[in-house]
Amino acid sequence: MRTNDEIIKLLKELTSSRGYSISELARRVDMAKSAISRYFNGTREFPLNRANDFAKVLGVTPEYILGVNANDDITNIYNQLDTNRKRKVFNYANQQLDEQNNIIAFPTNTKSEVAVYGAVSAGTGEYLLDNEPELVDYDGIVPEHDFAVIVNGESMLPLFENGQIIFVKKTTEVRSGQVVIANYDQQAYVKKYVNDENGIRLVSLNKKYEDMPINESHEMSIFGVVVL
Repeated sequence: MRTNDEIIKLLKELTSSRGYSISELARRVDMAKSAISRYFNGTREFPLNRANDFAKVLGVTPEYILGVNANDDITNIYNQLDTNRKRKVFNYANQQLDEQNNIIAFPTNTKSEVAVYGAVSAGTGEYLLDNEPELVDYDGIVPEHDFAVIVNGESMLPLFENGQIIFVKKTTEVRSGQVVIANYDQQAYVKKYVNDENGIRLVSLNKKYEDMPINESHEMSIFGVVVL
């Protein structure tokens, strides 16, 4: 069985060979980008019980990722592991048995065409015009939404990257903490809407960018809430 370092090295190679970024890999295996980064930089051990998810996305088998030959005696390998690794293998084996007995069908990613209506700023502002949408290829599951836009800028890192397609449900009613598409002084932004003891404002997740106060000095309206 591979060591943690060997598993991570292999995952990096497979990710690179498929042309995936860390963000894309995280989206495909349904994990946070920050978690993947911790596995890849060695600050956290790879979760053996997620080997099946990574294998499906990277086009290999879980046995290949873990370094287990189908002809190996698993008991002999298991007995050589320390207590912590034995627990991980046991949990992973239980998960596999449950999936087998319940015949769980895993969703597959499909390519779709998404109607994108323009760009919203994660930076200094964009004009979101009411014009004809552009059809853009999208590789993944498209959530229920009213319209889609492209992020332009880095103020919403690490949640959204520059150039990422995001999906929006139209509404004018939002709660504090939701990520919204807002018209702020005639320009469209993707920001976090915050209403607390410090006032009402639009907030960037990237702290290099200042908050945008919502008051009588600025025009502001909500296009919708980002579907996360």
